[in-house]
Amino acid sequence: MAGHSHWANIAAKKGIADKKRGKLFGKLSRAIIVAAQHGGGDPEMNLALRYAIDRARKASMPKDNIERAVKKGCGESGGEQYIEITYEGYGPGGVAVLCNILTENRNRTAGEVRKIFEVHGGNLGSTGCVAWMFERTGLFLISDETISEERLFEVALEAGAEDVKHTEGTFEVTCDPEAFQDVTDALDSAGIETNVAEISQIASTNVELDAATGRKMLKLMEALEDQDDVQNVTANFNIPDEVMNEVTSEM
Repeated sequence: MAGHSHWANIAAKKGIADKKRGKLFGKLSRAIIVAAQHGGGDPEMNLALRYAIDRARKASMPKDNIERAVKKGCGESGGEQYIEITYEGYGPGGVAVLCNILTENRNRTAGEVRKIFEVHGGNLGSTGCVAWMFERTGLFLISDETISEERLFEVALEAGAEDVKHTEGTFEVTCDPEAFQDVTDALDSAGIETNVAEISQIASTNVELDAATGRKMLKLMEALEDQDDVQNVTANFNIPDEVMNEVTSEM
């Protein structure tokens, strides 16, 4: 499993989001606010808002919080104005890293993200330095204990998914971003629970890391995820299974 899927799977299995639920709700609220600002407050007419609300519900964010965020985005209760930015950089071992940001203060966030990269053996790069390596893709991770591969293939591919892979106890379903909502709806209708369901940036090639560098890279990923303005992080690395098992048991 490639770097981003590795990290998403660790976070899902170990409940990292649950441990930082207050911080997570803040990030989800920002995503809802920005989606409503750009496309209005009706999720039936605004797919970006529908996606943001679905993510919030999946994280058990209270309905009142979701409704307040939508109202802020529509300007009904003095909503904040966030800037959308993508920061690009390099992690240990030359791994390419993308950070999607929502911030009210570009300069503050840039300084904090730059510091995180430097502390963990990487560096913040210029615009366009690594983005060309990634492609927007719908990604779903599903435990192989909950459904057979044959059934998942049937549901996902019929809904427009491009591929279904089985690795490390997990099914990885990918699709074009335009088909993301159709695949989401099909999985929900079939009662198939997802550990991860998101539109992400998937790398075309990956960097193979040894154990020591892999540990450093995972620490960088966690530190970036913990930064308040970072919505999500993706990177192009592969890591030894034994390191993944160690890290998973430590978290």
